[in-house]
Amino acid sequence: MPIIRAAKKAIRSDAKKRVFNLRKKRAMKKAEKEVREFIIHKKTDEAKKALPNAYKAIDKATKRGIIKKNTANRKKSRLSKAIKKIS
Repeated sequence: MPIIRAAKKAIRSDAKKRVFNLRKKRAMKKAEKEVREFIIHKKTDEAKKALPNAYKAIDKATKRGIIKKNTANRKKSRLSKAIKKIS
């Protein structure tokens, strides 16, 4: 257990940040999964409509530092490539 006051505060702030980061990561995964479901069922129009939401969630996670920039670019590229493939 931390003894120093600053270490105790760091633990409290880390716990708050963790919740926030998990929320962003969950939103990103959910948006990505939604697009993938549309792709699997070959629903091109719905997938194209859901793509901007996925992009937004991925960009927010990147901005927050939850995922790296190249990972975000790779995810976005693969989603758009998959949509292009079914259309």
